[in-house]
Amino acid sequence: MIYKAIVFLPLIGFLIAGLFGRQIGAKASEFITTGLMIIVAVLSWIVFFNVAMSHEAHEVIKVPVLRWIQSGGIDVEWAFRVDTLTAVMFVVVNSVSCLVHLYSIGYMHHDPHRPRFFAYLSLFTFAMLMLITSDNLLQMFFGWEGVGLASYLLIGFWYKKPSASAAAMKAFIVNRVGDFGFILGISALFVMFGSINLETIFASAQSYLPTDPAAAPEVVLNLFGMQLDRSHALTGACLLLFMGAMGKSAQFLLHTWLPDAMEGPTPVSALIHAATMVTAGVFLVARMSPVFELSPDALTVVTIVGAITAFFAATVGLVQNDIKRVIAYSTCSQLGYMFVALGVGAYGAAVFHLFTHAFFKALLFLGAGSVIHAVDGEQDMRYMGGLRKHIPVTFWAMTIGTIALTGVGIPGTLIGTAGFFSKDYIIESAFASHSAVGGFAFTLLVIAALFTSFYSWRLAFLTFFGKPRASADVMHHVHESPQVMLIPFYLLGFGALFAGFIFHDYFFGHHYAEFWKGALFTLPTNAVLEEFHDVPKWVKWSPFIAMTLGFVTAWYMYIKNPSAPKKLAEQQWMLYQFLLNKWYFDELYDFLFVRSSKALGRFLWKKGDVATIDAYGPNGIASAVGGLTQRVVRLQSGYLYHYAFAMLIGIAALVTWMMLGSSL
Repeated sequence: MIYKAIVFLPLIGFLIAGLFGRQIGAKASEFITTGLMIIVAVLSWIVFFNVAMSHEAHEVIKVPVLRWIQSGGIDVEWAFRVDTLTAVMFVVVNSVSCLVHLYSIGYMHHDPHRPRFFAYLSLFTFAMLMLITSDNLLQMFFGWEGVGLASYLLIGFWYKKPSASAAAMKAFIVNRVGDFGFILGISALFVMFGSINLETIFASAQSYLPTDPAAAPEVVLNLFGMQLDRSHALTGACLLLFMGAMGKSAQFLLHTWLPDAMEGPTPVSALIHAATMVTAGVFLVARMSPVFELSPDALTVVTIVGAITAFFAATVGLVQNDIKRVIAYSTCSQLGYMFVALGVGAYGAAVFHLFTHAFFKALLFLGAGSVIHAVDGEQDMRYMGGLRKHIPVTFWAMTIGTIALTGVGIPGTLIGTAGFFSKDYIIESAFASHSAVGGFAFTLLVIAALFTSFYSWRLAFLTFFGKPRASADVMHHVHESPQVMLIPFYLLGFGALFAGFIFHDYFFGHHYAEFWKGALFTLPTNAVLEEFHDVPKWVKWSPFIAMTLGFVTAWYMYIKNPSAPKKLAEQQWMLYQFLLNKWYFDELYDFLFVRSSKALGRFLWKKGDVATIDAYGPNGIASAVGGLTQRVVRLQSGYLYHYAFAMLIGIAALVTWMMLGSSL
């Protein structure tokens, strides 16, 4: 019963606020949806301690709901799959969603459409819960698409604002690219295993391990018209699934929607970046670890894409001026870290970083919303400065989020923030993989750590330190947010500081096996879990050195010598523009896809619709009938002598026809 309550209470909140919001009013909608989410968050922590933290060896808990499909060899039952991975995601999704609901009561106070907003938040949460509790790939895809729909509605919540509508459409379309790969991946797994139920796929996956050609001939499968042996078919299926993960988790090449998603209200940004949507791709690969672990080639691709994403997003974040966009590119970069961990087989480290990241990223986004709220909607950091004395709670909240994001801690000890434990585990795991791609990823991740520290402290210094750069009128009205917006800071701040210390030994330490209880699968040959403990000291100290260099550089450029950034930008103008314009991916995609699609649409409209359909198709026939009707109507003049004349012509024509007919 507790599992059904966790999943369906947000749905009930959505239905009440969505269908009856106008009747019950905004206050009641806020109270009901937020109250239900508080209950769900509490229940999620209870499940987490009962399932994950329990020393008992629980089997996977399955909670049947109803039967969906039983046709054509597909037998799909709607059931909840609850294990440690599900329990962890319960905590992440529902804790953040609960606090976002609470925060939104203050942030959206003046918006007249609050019932619709809170309904969308609850719908978003329900769709994500459907995804993480899925026991089969059809149910997972249902939640997958539900998350995409909810993100479209929330990003474009202020739909009268053109940039918000465009951003919502962009997110929806870019994700369709990844979702197409996900659909093909599901189809490939069904062809290979004859089922889309996770338990059946996981149980049969071992047979797809590479076989000894001398022992038995390799089975050949017909997959989408290609003849593939089992190992290559498995790799193809994994890559298609990863294509879906790339879209949802905004990985390199499918990342362009994520920064534009900042057009939505700030609480939406926190929910998307910390708990829902972008974490779906990481969850997918972790959930499918029994399949991915059997395909080294697919894992290599995951590692490379993750490393490039971490580096790329960090470089772009160096020069962005919109406070929310800096944090958005930070999310993109941190997701790259998670995929590197998945790629090298350190699944526990990836999910651990997802877990800790939820606390400090939600804290940073909600803190940014508090800053924007304080300065009358301004988001450009160049017009802020000197705010720490005016909004001290927000300042300390964002400072805690910053030190957690940058991974402040002392290597070799248990002294550190949440990000220190999880991010350092990933960097050390990449090195411990003892592969060329692992070394490549390790190098890019350390560089990304340097850049992360720089742009994070740059944000802090530009926003809270120095002289105020806002107008005197704006500074006169700067004020701290109401308590309903500050309460989430205290809870998230605690998690950002201590979640790593409390849980590190369970997610990726000595209690790994008894914590995960088989929810994450690793082959006996995967030794990353043991070998990351024995990496050289210089490897352990590399993230700390990178973090320190980033902090010192940011302090020098924005506190000690504030004129340095402008001089550097002028000296490296081309590089500055390249990074400021996000490597010109938007312009490139606009040229390759958007303009060409519009040109094709215009061509088909002119040559197909206008010249063919309008001329000879239904439109053409309708036009011809209309023209004939207009001519017939002209005969109805209303004058009696016109009708008499027409009758005489008819009689003459009839007589003539009869005479000619009789003579023939």
